[in-house]
Amino acid sequence: MAVIDPKKSWAALEERLARETDPILRRNLEIVITHTKAESRGDLDGLMDTLTDDPSYRMGAPGMPGMQPRGRDEVRRFYSDFVASGATQLEHDIDRLVVDRGHVVTDGLMRMAYPGRTLSAFGIEVDDPDGFYLYETRMAIVWPISEDGRIIGEESYTDRDGFEGIADRKLKDGDILPLDA
Repeated sequence: MAVIDPKKSWAALEERLARETDPILRRNLEIVITHTKAESRGDLDGLMDTLTDDPSYRMGAPGMPGMQPRGRDEVRRFYSDFVASGATQLEHDIDRLVVDRGHVVTDGLMRMAYPGRTLSAFGIEVDDPDGFYLYETRMAIVWPISEDGRIIGEESYTDRDGFEGIADRKLKDGDILPLDA
């Protein structure tokens, strides 16, 4: 059984979309689905197309310095660095979803496959620079949505440092499902 199934990242959103009748709530779900799929593909332009002209992000984890890219240039650089890291193989297994006229809130277990080379560049010792290692944490994301239906940013919160002990969580072949599976 796979450890990371990228399609889980939008499965709960699509299930809710299938039941939703309010056009504004549908629009909000659709933009987050589009954003999430672009992130999984490493599609930088697709990601940026989902955002307002002046996006603002706030990310934090207990005991770690937060990141707060603001404006299109900083947010694009953040995503460009993320795509370059090779960690776009991820799964946000959402078990709580809230949608209103100005927000989508997703909450669930986040799993990401980090390349050993990227972890080494972060100063984390791993036994195989060509391998992938499991980052895992519970993550809640507040997605504020503008009146014209674009994402204003992300405010994400985690319950722990997903990098702690990552060197002991090496993934095996077959642990990551490809997007087309």
